[in-house]
Amino acid sequence: MSPGPRPGNERASIRAVAARAGVSVKTVSRVINNHRYVTADTRARVEAAIKALGFRPSIAARSLAGTRSGQVALLYDNHSPYYIHQIQEGCWARAQAGDIRLLAQPVDVSDPQVGEKVRGLIAETHVDGIILSSPVTDCPKVLAALEEQGIAFVRISPGTNHALTSSVFMDDTQAADDMTTHLVNLGHRRIGFIIGHPGHMASDQRLFGHRRALDRAGIAYEPALVVPGEFDFDSGVAAARILLDLPEPPTAIFASNDDMAAGVLAVAHRRGITIPDDLSVAGFDDTTLARVVWPPLTTIRQPVRELAFTATDILLRGEDGVEHQRLGHDLIIRDSTAPPKERAKTAAPSSRTINP
Repeated sequence: MSPGPRPGNERASIRAVAARAGVSVKTVSRVINNHRYVTADTRARVEAAIKALGFRPSIAARSLAGTRSGQVALLYDNHSPYYIHQIQEGCWARAQAGDIRLLAQPVDVSDPQVGEKVRGLIAETHVDGIILSSPVTDCPKVLAALEEQGIAFVRISPGTNHALTSSVFMDDTQAADDMTTHLVNLGHRRIGFIIGHPGHMASDQRLFGHRRALDRAGIAYEPALVVPGEFDFDSGVAAARILLDLPEPPTAIFASNDDMAAGVLAVAHRRGITIPDDLSVAGFDDTTLARVVWPPLTTIRQPVRELAFTATDILLRGEDGVEHQRLGHDLIIRDSTAPPKERAKTAAPSSRTINP
């Protein structure tokens, strides 16, 4: 499994299209924007060059013909309101700085008509470009619709087809590895893991990182300690019940996001399980929720707002070619994790940590 996107072959620039078609850059832009003052022969040559080179028009290319609408759209489908709030904040901050209007549009990636609905959104709003948040970022029907429309778009944390377009991401695999390693260093050997929503590629990457850390520590993988989730509070509650009802329950539970970790805390409180004395609980994302639950969550700080800001910045800069940016993460240690009782006196210290 790949830990994250890597730069692929860059797509051709608008200048390369112009050179291949034997026309000016301005003429290519006119074709892209369906300008009526272009001959059929010229249009055919430019369209053939675009297809041959796999060129995707940027916002800058569209603006050459003066057709910008001054607005971009964010498409999202996520079960965590805390995560989406940060995504919207990041996109909005960069759009506002550029005097651009941001349209935030929820979509359902499981909807068979999602591609048609995205086409309709573009036709109705005439947006200059689109930012895709996970899991929309990997939805084949949405990607096909955007490819067909020839609209510029940037993806946040894609898990597939990384060379398709520009993207921003963090290393989910390494981040999950860091958290599991922290729990192992505290002395935990039975660590429950709650997988995220199956539609998010990050869910697989975080599970991979968890398993990699266990393997490096010489801890055998136990399927019974890994349960599915949906990235929401209720699925965290359901998963916690399964794990805590095991004949030999885990001494620590690592949930793939903070919402599910909060669900684990709720079940523990109801059962009289003391956190972290009887059970350590860790999350992922470092949303506002991680700081308001009790005890505050040890978690991975994912730079969600920064990811969204950077994705919007790449889109608005409108440069030709494909650009990938990886942002860093932090392990945030708070009061929800501690050594298990039997190892409290001998646990090794963790590294790469922040204690806010």
